[in-house]
Amino acid sequence: MGSLKSIVFAALALVPNATSAPSASSLGSRESTSLAVRQNYPWQWWTEGQGQFNCQQQGGGRYSCSWNGQSGGGMVAGTGWGAGRKTVRYQGQYNPKGPGYLSLYGWTRFPLIEYYIVESWDVLAPGEPWTLRGNFTSDGANYALYTAQRVNKPSIEGTRTFTQYFSVRSEAEKKVGSVSGTITTGNHFDAWARMGYGLGTFEQNMFMVTEAFANGNQLPSGTSTITVS
Repeated sequence: MGSLKSIVFAALALVPNATSAPSASSLGSRESTSLAVRQNYPWQWWTEGQGQFNCQQQGGGRYSCSWNGQSGGGMVAGTGWGAGRKTVRYQGQYNPKGPGYLSLYGWTRFPLIEYYIVESWDVLAPGEPWTLRGNFTSDGANYALYTAQRVNKPSIEGTRTFTQYFSVRSEAEKKVGSVSGTITTGNHFDAWARMGYGLGTFEQNMFMVTEAFANGNQLPSGTSTITVS
């Protein structure tokens, strides 16, 4: 699961008090980006390449998306909060086909880490090789911790080499269609640290995102309506 998103963050790092956003894998292919506070929640909306992508913030922590990506096309949309240790609850409808996922997403600095807590997906389709580091339980669900390395890729600090952490809910426990769950972020951070994978200083915001991307001949499509609190 390679990041689809990053040049946005790199640009925002140069703007005081800017709302943070995820990373983009390609400068030239970025088509549109919107970062704002809407309906009292940080909101990020990003697309690249070809396809039909439509996402809207609807108020009360709710957003909806529909997508039909073509080769090289992808999108990320989500509602956020200040990053750190907290309990995040989500519910709604998530109906994906092809590569992409529903996840909590963010960054740290010192060290530079891109992290995901992946709750649901159809096809994960990682862009870089993943290494399984261990398993743990949080909020009654079983997760696997994977790491990957991105070499000379865009990040919140410009083109850098950095590590990605992925908490991935077990295949047997993930939900598609009607989804809901609780994410106690500190449980994940502590489990990663126990395995030797600590985080750094949190970037301003993290987001509960719907992400979709093309991977080779696998193309994404689907719909989601997610409410977070």
